[in-house]
Amino acid sequence: MKVLYIEGRRNGYDPDQCGETMTVSEMIEFLSQFDGDLPIYLNNDSGYTFGNIDEYSFSECEHDDSDAGTDDDCDVPDDEVEFEEV
Repeated sequence: MKVLYIEGRRNGYDPDQCGETMTVSEMIEFLSQFDGDLPIYLNNDSGYTFGNIDEYSFSECEHDDSDAGTDDDCDVPDDEVEFEEV
């Protein structure tokens, strides 16, 4: 089965520490080169763990640079994973 992996990077404790990132428009344009039916997974820790992406994986938040190190005002999905036996 062909899949598309997005490498999950942990390069900061705050968005300000992560460097440049894609915008929504840039990501949509980039993804348009792939088959629209290709499933997408997060590839974490060099393939040690993987994660799915669904409608609950996204949250739009306000980020205030002056509050670096504090929680932003939004509910960001946590990365707690409940594994299902297959």
